[in-house]
Amino acid sequence: MGWLKGSVGRARHTDAEEDDANSDKQAPHLEVLETADEKRARWRSVYIIYFTMFQMSLGFSIVLTGVWPYLDKLEPGSQKEILGVAVGANPLGQLLFSPLLGLWANRSGSARAPLLATLALFVLASALYSQLHLTRPHAKYWMVLARFLVGVSSANIAVARSYLSAATLVSERTRAVAIVSLAQVLGFVVGPALQAAAAPLGAGAPYPPPGDFSVPFRLDMYTAAGWINALLGTINFILFLPWCFKEKKIAAREAMIAQGKDSEKEALESLKPDPISSWTLVGAFFVLVFNFVLLETLATSLTMDQFAWSKSQALEYMGALMSAGAVVACLTFAMIGPLTKFFEERALLLWGGFLLTGMASVFCIPWGPGPPPLAPRNATEAGGGCPQLTQPWCASSRGLTLTQFLIGYACVSVGYSLGVTLIQTIFSKVLGPRPQGVWMGVLTGAGCLSRALGPVFVSAVYARRGPDATFGSTAALTLAALLALRLVYARLRPPALTPDPTPTAHEMQPLHKDDT
Repeated sequence: MGWLKGSVGRARHTDAEEDDANSDKQAPHLEVLETADEKRARWRSVYIIYFTMFQMSLGFSIVLTGVWPYLDKLEPGSQKEILGVAVGANPLGQLLFSPLLGLWANRSGSARAPLLATLALFVLASALYSQLHLTRPHAKYWMVLARFLVGVSSANIAVARSYLSAATLVSERTRAVAIVSLAQVLGFVVGPALQAAAAPLGAGAPYPPPGDFSVPFRLDMYTAAGWINALLGTINFILFLPWCFKEKKIAAREAMIAQGKDSEKEALESLKPDPISSWTLVGAFFVLVFNFVLLETLATSLTMDQFAWSKSQALEYMGALMSAGAVVACLTFAMIGPLTKFFEERALLLWGGFLLTGMASVFCIPWGPGPPPLAPRNATEAGGGCPQLTQPWCASSRGLTLTQFLIGYACVSVGYSLGVTLIQTIFSKVLGPRPQGVWMGVLTGAGCLSRALGPVFVSAVYARRGPDATFGSTAALTLAALLALRLVYARLRPPALTPDPTPTAHEMQPLHKDDT
């Protein structure tokens, strides 16, 4: 246990001493790094990045609750398979284009052009989503295209993360990434709330026959989500114009001064990212997001199976629980800064992020004394118990207790919030001040892949094998990621920004009398 106490408590001494030493080294160069006006302009650009992350998260979440009724109104009788394709098109577009946009930002040396291009695409795709009535009778295909284009535009998250790393000092990085994570969570929370606020608009008048374009503009409770996205995207586009968004990349200058180099290029060329720790963090990020997405995807059907909740009860109770979880997540994000003053970031990631996330999976494995409540054999709709006809494991599995589920959800709310923030922080520090567009694209792509595989895992494992196999496998996967991070623990540090030691001349020693 000594090494555990040491790793947890080391931040009080080692990291504090290193921070003091670094601050002492950097103090004489603060005026060289930037003036007061340059610092204000730099932080104004960072605040715009915060808004961008919020808006991209909101753009994804605001339509989630309205996609199916909107599609059913556009084309009554549509199959639910197209709903999965429409929802999955967004992360697919983000997955494919995140590394490409990161490469564009690296090659051009500027974040402005990729961000402006993707925001323009976001506005157009959101307007298309609100005008799908003009595409009938092929509206479902145009909906998939619109959601795919929104996913392509939201790949700019990789560019935004890369710029955030370049525009902050190492000492500012943890706080900046924590606020970015908070902005994303707020976007996911505010999105469905805005969709609900548009409900008084109603479904609108019946659609004219296909081919009738007499009413080109339409505003109802379904199209309002697209128009809100288009409006916010336009505001965000304006914020990135040169008169407002000033690119201030200070990380390379910090490395140049700390290393005593003559140019930023020379300083960057001397710093190489560690591929072992970088790829380990990418894999761990995939596991972390996969756990969260899986529980979020499965929560409603799991509670209906295990607690015999009806559809309305499950939506009501899970809505309240998710809202409470969002509040806990926001509080956790706010506490990350103070916590890192007492605990080392790496230790907090392992024992606060991954351990709690793994415990959430363990708590969701049914431990109850008896089987779950079984649904009536003649039931035609989901709800009211575990359907043993379609899920044979219901008759032989133990039941999940409500206490277990609540503890597990609390663990993942705290663990995911800690983990997703600290893993991005450590990842950006490990990469150093080099342009991080491609690497951030890879990290974003890993998160997109986990979001796409979560629903597939539910249908392939949970429906056939039950919660034991589902949460047992995710617990084992999380433990494996924790062990992998522990193996590369010493590598999870930023590259040294100290000047290379110059060889010193050795003073000639006098010859001994015996040697003469």
